[in-house]
Amino acid sequence: MYVHYAPPSSGVIVFLFGENFACLCIGFDYICVSVLGMDSQKEALQRIITTLANKNEELHNFMETLSHTLAGVQVNSPQAVSDLEEEFDMLFTVLVEMKESMINTIKQEGAKKTQELQHQLTQSGSALESAVELLEFANNALDIKDEDEFTKAAKQIKDRVTMAPAFRLTMKPKATDNMNHLMADFNQERQLLQNLKFLPVPRAPEIEVGDCLVLDNTVSIAWKMPVEDSKIDHYILEYRKTDHEGLPRIKDERCWEVVDNIKTTEYSMSGLKFDSKFMNFRVRACNKAAAGEYSDPVTLETRAFNFGFDSSSSHLNLKVEDRSVEWDPQGGKGLESKVKGKENKGSGTPSPKRTSTTRSPAIRGGRDRFTGESYTVLGDTSMDCGQHYWEVKALKDCKSYSVGVSYRNLGKFDQLGKTNTTWCIHINNWLQVSFAAKHNNKAKNLDGTVPDRIGVFCDLDSGQLSFYNAETKQLIHTFKAKFSQPVVPAFMVWCGGLSLSTGMQVPSAVKSFQKTENGLGGSNSSLNSMAQ
Repeated sequence: MYVHYAPPSSGVIVFLFGENFACLCIGFDYICVSVLGMDSQKEALQRIITTLANKNEELHNFMETLSHTLAGVQVNSPQAVSDLEEEFDMLFTVLVEMKESMINTIKQEGAKKTQELQHQLTQSGSALESAVELLEFANNALDIKDEDEFTKAAKQIKDRVTMAPAFRLTMKPKATDNMNHLMADFNQERQLLQNLKFLPVPRAPEIEVGDCLVLDNTVSIAWKMPVEDSKIDHYILEYRKTDHEGLPRIKDERCWEVVDNIKTTEYSMSGLKFDSKFMNFRVRACNKAAAGEYSDPVTLETRAFNFGFDSSSSHLNLKVEDRSVEWDPQGGKGLESKVKGKENKGSGTPSPKRTSTTRSPAIRGGRDRFTGESYTVLGDTSMDCGQHYWEVKALKDCKSYSVGVSYRNLGKFDQLGKTNTTWCIHINNWLQVSFAAKHNNKAKNLDGTVPDRIGVFCDLDSGQLSFYNAETKQLIHTFKAKFSQPVVPAFMVWCGGLSLSTGMQVPSAVKSFQKTENGLGGSNSSLNSMAQ
């Protein structure tokens, strides 16, 4: 016996063939056809015809369903696009990219459904065509009179029915015309947009004056927000220098300078030159949209000793700028020639060898110039009280120089360290190297190497003049003297040059050292003096 089986739920006919019968199973209905009696065979064939006719009708209905679904997809898919476009139009241009992405999804879904339904429709059409032809053949077989021919035709029909596509098709659409799962509803988003408001402007910060610090030419500013604001992105700090104490003036001679994109509520500015008595500070908070109001400004004291070189009395062989002085061996020769010409009542001309044109007698005529071997230049600002600090750096290959202080009435032939009104340290790099502290024509050799930068600390209140390694703040030497007159910074240069740094606070390390050391060491006693 031959058995062909398929699950009844699949809708496929199962035929069981034996010697004298055939069993036709469609779903759960069983039709037995005996091969022994013609009437029975006709009856069985009629049932097959009925089944085929019903299947054809079912196929017609299925094809109509597919066609309707396909039409629905073709209508609903553009409608879904239209609805989606309407939704996106209400969300403005910012949603264009998302809109295009979702439209593409709908089109892909529509194309997918169209392809699946079109494929089913094609298969159904082919199955229907085959079933119609088989039905016609079966109807014609009923008219066969010859038993053998009829039996042969009946068996052929049974075989063809077994393999007929109409009985192998799944009579359920693989896709529906429902596109609701791709519909968009932006009511919630619209409501959010309708509730949008301007981002609140940050409130003005409050500078915490007690936490602000001015130390070692570094200013540290701290502030806080009056209320916590998580939307703040950064802060902007503005500052300007001024000589006016108190609140900043609306119109000041100096502009505000800006430090932007500060992420914390504090900021430090180091390496500042304090060339004004005070500095104003204000800060504002910024979020992603706007900057808030400025804080109430604060004024911090930044007093420091500022001075330049006094070019009016410097030796003619010194080329003086505001913050530097250089040895100029040709300096003054034109002036000397001119003076000699006047003495001889001639019309003498300046020497062609003179190259410096930065100074003139008119500019330098404030007092008698240093002359002879006193290659001296003084500071243009005197000190009569308080603590002051400045630094000096020798230019490369400077052969000889001195750094210290002097009374203003220093004679034009006097040299630093050789009078009782000058105090200095002297560095000589020519022929024989020497490093010494000098006062009143006395010298004390100093240990150690000469630092690249020398820091000068003058404390007129306690009568001390100290020299430090400016980098390490190591003490080099200290003079002790009761200054009876105001003093000025004093410098000597020969074959080289010096650069000057002013506007500096007394370093905290120097202050601490002065307190612990209490001024003097025994090794300095031979140069201490009572200044007259």
